[in-house]
Amino acid sequence: MKSLSLLPLLLLTTCTLRTQGKRRQVYFREEFEDGDGWTKRWVQSKHQSDYGKFRLDSGKFYQDKERDKGLQTTEDAKFYALSARFKPFSNENETLVVQFSVKHEQGIDCGGGYVKLFPATLNQEDMHSESQYYIMFGPDICGFGNNRLQVILYHRGKYHENNKTLKCRINKDTHLYTLILRPNATYEVKIDNEKVTGGELEADWDFLPPKKIKDPYARKPRKWDERLQIEDPEDKKPEDWQDSEFIPDPDAKKPDDWNEAMDGVWEGPLIPNVKYKVGEWKPRIIDNPNYQGEWIHPEIDNPKYRPDPTICHYHNISVLGLDLWQVKSGSIFDNFLLTNDEEFAEEVGNMTWGLRKDVEQQWRELYEEMEKQKEAEEAKKKREKQRAKQEDIWGLDEEDEEENEEDAEEEAEERPKQEGSGERASVDQKEAHFEQKDEL
Repeated sequence: MKSLSLLPLLLLTTCTLRTQGKRRQVYFREEFEDGDGWTKRWVQSKHQSDYGKFRLDSGKFYQDKERDKGLQTTEDAKFYALSARFKPFSNENETLVVQFSVKHEQGIDCGGGYVKLFPATLNQEDMHSESQYYIMFGPDICGFGNNRLQVILYHRGKYHENNKTLKCRINKDTHLYTLILRPNATYEVKIDNEKVTGGELEADWDFLPPKKIKDPYARKPRKWDERLQIEDPEDKKPEDWQDSEFIPDPDAKKPDDWNEAMDGVWEGPLIPNVKYKVGEWKPRIIDNPNYQGEWIHPEIDNPKYRPDPTICHYHNISVLGLDLWQVKSGSIFDNFLLTNDEEFAEEVGNMTWGLRKDVEQQWRELYEEMEKQKEAEEAKKKREKQRAKQEDIWGLDEEDEEENEEDAEEEAEERPKQEGSGERASVDQKEAHFEQKDEL
């Protein structure tokens, strides 16, 4: 099932339901269940003439070919700019849930898989990468190991990235991404309906100056001892300790004919030091009895900090867009949902992504196993051919192959000649037949 039996399949306008004493708002929901009807709701930007095209497709692996269709990128090394509009709404004093699924079955190496929420002022036919947006959320992959889950939020004219390093999924299966912004200035991010991070908006984004700063007038005391261990002052070097591994040979004598003016200062040869104690002597290390710990710079309230209750309060949210760049195309976007109900979003996720994930994964794994077997067989044939070529030291097999190729070419050349001679013989027979008739 792609949708709940008691809910509409597609909600592009605000839907209001009462559940457990609160009003559920479904601002936007798109699951592409009406065939080509999506082309009337989604607008292709004309800001550039060479934007990549989307099509409705379920890809190679799916649970249901029709119900699992979504918007698929179709052209490599292209920018994409497609968006859908809905009735404007505000998340002030409301929870906002942004949810969608994406499948990179092409094995994406560099490209975006995120969505953006725009204000109502956006001109959809002129949407581009510099168009102002409120929220950017979803996978952003470029190169090995660089697979980020972007959560970029707009506040007071600037875009702010999450300070945490969030990782997205990079396999070829469909994954569900959920962002929750709550009116108490907290947030949560989920992948496949499981929480991956959360916390306070002020703590994890640099929207405001820090609440605390280091006291500019505080200084570490000069006698503050941060040394955890020290050399034992009571430890003394033994009198017979020899630091040198080699010493001058005491029995060596300077040659009688040595001329320092010509030959330089004479130095005797070195011999092993029998009293050498294996290494330079160092005093033993002990715990510092005066250790005071690491000095911590005291903090004070930041005079520039001012609380801002309007963080992530967006007005006139009215457009959801796919503004992307992809090197390798094939990503499929589906199950878009904007709502104020966290439980409802989780339920929808389980009834869409949740129903397809296991079958899709099994199908993909079977397909990949078959592809591996096919590649292994082809590699085996190639190795056998190379081995046979190496063993054929006289080149007999190559001569046979060349003779077969020459025979095939000769047959190809003779065939039209034979056909032509046959046609001429047929014509001659007809002419002779007509001549006989004339004589009669």
